[in-house]
Amino acid sequence: MAYTTDTPLRLGILREGKTPPDQRVPLTPDQCVLLLQRFPELDIAVQPSPVRRIRDAEYASAGLTLQEDLADRDVLIGVKEVNAEDLIANKTYLFFSHTHKLQPYNANLLSEILRKRVRLIDYELLKRPSGRRIIGFGRWAGLVGAYNGIRAWGQRHETFSIPRAIDCMDLNDMLSTAKGVTLPENIRIVLTGHGRVGQGAKEVLDHLKIRCVHPDDFLRMDFPEPVYTHLDVNDYNCRIDGSAFDMADFISEPMLFQSTFKPFAHRGDLFIAGHFWAEGSPFLFSRKDMQHPDWKLGVVADISCDIDGPVASTIRPSTIAEPLYGYHPETQQECAINDSEGVTVMAVDNLPCELPRDASDGFGQELMEHVIPLLVLGDADGILDGASETTLAGELNAPFAYLEDYARKGEKDE
Repeated sequence: MAYTTDTPLRLGILREGKTPPDQRVPLTPDQCVLLLQRFPELDIAVQPSPVRRIRDAEYASAGLTLQEDLADRDVLIGVKEVNAEDLIANKTYLFFSHTHKLQPYNANLLSEILRKRVRLIDYELLKRPSGRRIIGFGRWAGLVGAYNGIRAWGQRHETFSIPRAIDCMDLNDMLSTAKGVTLPENIRIVLTGHGRVGQGAKEVLDHLKIRCVHPDDFLRMDFPEPVYTHLDVNDYNCRIDGSAFDMADFISEPMLFQSTFKPFAHRGDLFIAGHFWAEGSPFLFSRKDMQHPDWKLGVVADISCDIDGPVASTIRPSTIAEPLYGYHPETQQECAINDSEGVTVMAVDNLPCELPRDASDGFGQELMEHVIPLLVLGDADGILDGASETTLAGELNAPFAYLEDYARKGEKDE
């Protein structure tokens, strides 16, 4: 459809309905204004919300329409899952649905999306023709996750106490707070991940002026100052047959590889896990590995938060309100966060929520640059269609036909 000033694309910004409340927004007031200036054929309405960090008054002050009922909108955008009962039939929605990996807790949501003939465009599935993801909160997860790891160190050793990230005013306040911390002169930090998450965590460590050292030097040398090493996939995985590491082979046949992370666990003090882990890839370390007498890691900040997966100490997600728990390698049970025989674990699974204003601004920049123009002007490369799990006909889009049994299960569970 061609949109004009007489027949505009009517876009609605949803309030977040999940519990606990998410304070983020997909577009800030300033971003909405810029979009309206750029696209006269666009009309935006904002659903009021009592929980957003960016208040209704800020949208109103920018001249935007606040509107409770969004039934007149063509496209509705939020951040997290929309409650099944709040879905409006025959609309296009954009949000993180957490359904395409068959997450059991959202089967009924997908069932209701199909029943109401909703077109679901999942942010997580928006990809360029190269396959690279277009949009996400990864950097913010990395920033907050690294800060939380530093905070966890202070709490475990009772050497310093800093506020939660969510209690900081913004990113600058969080970084300034972290910079005031005095770390032990010989602390050794291991960081995995070179994507958005890992790079976000690296920003924090670099801001603290912690020296980055080569993985080989990290393992064989001592340092009179805090250091960290930033591991790539080939630094903690190798082929079982001893031949050279090849990334293409690792992606296509991960069962041919094994983890070589143990030496870093025997030399490091704090591990910040910012890697992407694909199903079938080797676990970084197992529960048995953690029982080795040379195990040294005392704090694990697991940003990736794959439960009972590649980071064995992550036995459950933690929360923003209670971000830490202890894991005892011998009993394989939870323990006190400062138990001398345990490991302190940070496994908050919604880290970007702790910097809602900054994360919203960063996400909105990507949305207005890479996604909104496709909605208004057209999607010649099929990017939106490739991320559409469902259609307005109430059917699964062809690439997502594998979700049929999953959606049926959700129907039965309702």
